[in-house]
Amino acid sequence: MTAARALPDDSSPLHEDRLDYTPTARSVSLARRRAARLVGEWGHPERAGEVALLVSELATNALIHGSLRGRLIRVRVVLTGAALRVEVTDPRGERLPGIREAGGDECYGRGLPIVDGIADRWGVEPHTVGKTVFAELALPARRQASGPTTTTRRPRV
Repeated sequence: MTAARALPDDSSPLHEDRLDYTPTARSVSLARRRAARLVGEWGHPERAGEVALLVSELATNALIHGSLRGRLIRVRVVLTGAALRVEVTDPRGERLPGIREAGGDECYGRGLPIVDGIADRWGVEPHTVGKTVFAELALPARRQASGPTTTTRRPRV
């Protein structure tokens, strides 16, 4: 878990999407595509690839390590004034994720290092039943106009 940079305090959701998925590989693909499309529609197409990768890694981890038969996995994507946040909630709270070193020929163990490399902040929120793993991408501060601006041109001579 890492807290590389503290995100600004502007945490009121401007847009939010939440959908429950069956724990299947196809659901990971559907969630990834949906999140990328929404982020573009919300005005941040330049971050769609990163959000898609975060959804893919977190949802895959939930599928492999956090799923239970008959229980759904929830993917939530939130846009605030300060960040894009991806959350994946699964029903297994007894297994909290952490970064570990993957061996050269191991198939698993690379997802969270990818998340850690892309996200400005990520972590785990345990619940009574299950857990939520989140990742956040900070957005550039929006310029606030201090008042009317005037452009003056000199006449051509």
